[in-house]
Amino acid sequence: MSPSEAEEVRRRVDALYRTDSRRVLATLIRLLGSFDLAEEALHDAFTAAVEQWPTDGVPANPRAWLVSAGRFKAIDKIRRRARFDASLVEMAHTMDADDEIAPESPLGGVEDDRLRLIFTCCHPALSPDAQVALTLREVCGLTTEEIARGFLTPAPTLAQRIVRAKSKIRVARIPYEVPNRNELPERLASVLRVIYLVFNEGYYASAGQSLTRTDLSAEAIHLGRTVVDLLPEPEAIGLLALMLLTESRRAARATADGDIVLLEEQDRSLWNAALITEGTALVQAALTSRRFGPYTLQAAIAAVHAEATQASATDWKQIVGLYEVLAQADASPVVLLNRAVAIAMRDGPEAGLALIDPLLARGELEEYHFAHAARADLCRRAGRTEQARRSYLRALALARQEPERRFLQRRLSELDSD
Repeated sequence: MSPSEAEEVRRRVDALYRTDSRRVLATLIRLLGSFDLAEEALHDAFTAAVEQWPTDGVPANPRAWLVSAGRFKAIDKIRRRARFDASLVEMAHTMDADDEIAPESPLGGVEDDRLRLIFTCCHPALSPDAQVALTLREVCGLTTEEIARGFLTPAPTLAQRIVRAKSKIRVARIPYEVPNRNELPERLASVLRVIYLVFNEGYYASAGQSLTRTDLSAEAIHLGRTVVDLLPEPEAIGLLALMLLTESRRAARATADGDIVLLEEQDRSLWNAALITEGTALVQAALTSRRFGPYTLQAAIAAVHAEATQASATDWKQIVGLYEVLAQADASPVVLLNRAVAIAMRDGPEAGLALIDPLLARGELEEYHFAHAARADLCRRAGRTEQARRSYLRALALARQEPERRFLQRRLSELDSD
């Protein structure tokens, strides 16, 4: 093989790592029964490919070759360790007897392996923070440093969180499998919640200098597509629709300087028409099933916004109706807050304040800066200037994201100038 051909093979290996490494890892975890051993095997397999393929050529089924090479490398390591640790002898025999994937055999079940991995990382026995961190690390392939930056967590803390999650999976013998039909609704809900949390953190970062983290949103949408492809349940489809319709507005939601542009002030010509078309079709498919839930209803609300070519054309009556249905399925304080804002847009600010004030009095939204910002805006529209100022100040005290803080400070300045 000429030097140029060898270089082309190396580029092919690099490309395979970017596109297929997480699929290979998912299968290795199933075969080896260990996250750490599978990660070692993954890197050993790609190292072997870099060394052997320039001489031997790229195999007909590269992914199967990588899985098989990684598995055999892991077995060799365990055999060597077994000389000093008798407890590993049986493990080596068990793995050696498993010839499920040979070097050149068709690689069946890879996508099932990815789905198994997602459900394992999102197992309810793990804490919510651990589910998110482990999913981003093992399913998406983000580095510990990337995840830590996205959630404003020190990298060592995030690394320990992942280590503890892997240990819990091992010690508790959490099965590496897709749940059976009876368990699926509860377990799927956990998976969808993790994906939604990742998307929200990417689309509207909870703190820091930047309004968004595009990479986190992209990973969430990728995960959503994977789940829908492998398990097309209505709520999975609804969540994917919600993410696509929300993502369609990204280009319009901030100025060149990174300042927030409210939905009603956005240049809708910047909205992504392809994402809107795809998301709207998915909403309709999920609604047609009649087995939809909160994600699908939120996606339907986003679709109504997407239909309006300008803010004044928004069908607030329809949006309020959808929020009424959503509140029956999920009467969380945040849903009730959003419903109140929608009613204010339909019936006027005083109607919204009549609902928001009792919500705040309950105390559940006291530390939620969006609730105080919403009340401030309605007070401003209703001419209650002093109340608006107090609510803006409360929201400002709670906000941790710099673009949000700048927006609230501008609103306060506008009140003072008025």
